[in-house]
Amino acid sequence: MISRLSELIGLMSFKMAEYIILLFPFTEVYLSEKPELIMLIVGFGGQGLFASRFLIQWISSESVGRSVIPIGFWYCSIGGGAVTLIYAIWRQDPVFISGQGLGLFIYLRNLYFIFKEKNNT
Repeated sequence: MISRLSELIGLMSFKMAEYIILLFPFTEVYLSEKPELIMLIVGFGGQGLFASRFLIQWISSESVGRSVIPIGFWYCSIGGGAVTLIYAIWRQDPVFISGQGLGLFIYLRNLYFIFKEKNNT
């Protein structure tokens, strides 16, 4: 199943490369020879989005003078975790897949608790 998902993600990255080349013809030299660059960009993008959650938490905590976890932290966790999970599936890395998959479940569960608490008050 993972290999099939990886294959589908790979096909989507080729399609993305075609569209990027269409929009930005100067990228054809790079993307026509190495379409896997798309997935590297996706992987680094996921890591960047995931890392941005720490900046959000830090800035929020500094602004109130105590440790807080704002809701944006969880959205960045979900977005970064999902994008990084796509990259991990493409790489067919079971360690990376299980870590990101479990993390994604936890982030979604935390958002559920936040919204449940808001609805009860």
